[in-house]
Amino acid sequence: MNIGIFSDTYSPQVNGVVSSILTLEKKLREQGHNVYIFTISHPDADDHSPYVHRIASLPFIFLKDHRVGIIYSNKAVHKIKRLKLDIILSQTEFSVGIFAKLVAKKLDIPIVHTYHTVYEDYMHYVSKGIEFSPKIARKYSKSFCNGVDGVVAPTKKTEKLLRSYGVKKPIRIIPTGIDFSPFNCEKYAAEEILRLKETFQIPTTDPVILFVGRVAKEKSIDVLIEAIPLVLKKLPTAKLVIVGDGPSRLELEELAAKLGVRDSVIFTGMQPWSGIGKIYQLGDVFVSASVTETQGLTFAEAMAAKLPIVAQEDESIAGLIRDGYNGLLFHNQEELSEALVTILSDSSYRENLANNALYSVKPLSAETFGLNAEAFYHEILDQFYEANPHKKPRLRLKKLLAKKKQTLNDNIKNTSKDRIEDEQ
Repeated sequence: MNIGIFSDTYSPQVNGVVSSILTLEKKLREQGHNVYIFTISHPDADDHSPYVHRIASLPFIFLKDHRVGIIYSNKAVHKIKRLKLDIILSQTEFSVGIFAKLVAKKLDIPIVHTYHTVYEDYMHYVSKGIEFSPKIARKYSKSFCNGVDGVVAPTKKTEKLLRSYGVKKPIRIIPTGIDFSPFNCEKYAAEEILRLKETFQIPTTDPVILFVGRVAKEKSIDVLIEAIPLVLKKLPTAKLVIVGDGPSRLELEELAAKLGVRDSVIFTGMQPWSGIGKIYQLGDVFVSASVTETQGLTFAEAMAAKLPIVAQEDESIAGLIRDGYNGLLFHNQEELSEALVTILSDSSYRENLANNALYSVKPLSAETFGLNAEAFYHEILDQFYEANPHKKPRLRLKKLLAKKKQTLNDNIKNTSKDRIEDEQ
């Protein structure tokens, strides 16, 4: 297939959506598809790939590290026509996502949308001085998703949320896959990790509680910092290491100072994606209090790095984090501090949780993600042409659809069978 991925965010930006797109792009290419990226221009972008096409953009006034592209470009449309796309994959509901829908309509081809972000949890970014409410976010999400041919939801929680909004289009739950190789702890020598600890001035024997992600209000990092005084009462040398950057950093640094734990809370700032696998090796336990995740990619990355998890119980991680098996769940600050102390104080228990975490993340492999995504795209293509018999797919695509249908079913059955055998 000739596939167009449309997104408002892409490399060199570093976030969960970009990670998901890069994994999808890689796997679809490995499956033999031609994949083209349509995204915003970015001042730090230095790609010269013939597969990446950038659309003029401006900084987003509410989020300084985000940009907004123009909604329509004749130049881009002429370029897209020459590519003879079979399907469009939208990864955003905003400028480039709107452009994707316009292109799909103009070219008369199906469009599948991936719902990455629950926008009602992010309205605080755009509501300063402007009347926006979660209700508006819900209505817009419903309208956008009902205007495409199919929707990908990364979790059951997201699928249920979209149904509650009134989304009627086909929704397929496809968890984002992880390329496990960068997170394999066996790749990194002990000396490398010691040098990394020196860089961030972490004493080598201090237990490390790790958080990786955007330093922003919706991540509830304040909950983690507020638990540190309780942890330090039993583990005085423990460190909370916060990897990432964002609009709440200064506020959180001030909170740590106010609580008298500033020396125990280390902010590393943004770290390059190329070294993120090594960064995870700093931790003895991974922690997050966020309940706004649609995918929980950092949980999966931490598990792939063989870290036990401490997380606030939420439907978004149901089935991924199992209390007492690969981590511990909490509901309040006291439970959070107790969970951290329990794991950090018992090396045998910590190792058992870590081993289970590594084992239980296996179904989230990038290979499984690629197969499931490809299968859904083919279903949408089949439905699109069955509903519109007067429209004719390209001959090459028609042959591919017929050939791939049985192969995909066989692959998914084998993958499921292997998973069941592994679990037994």
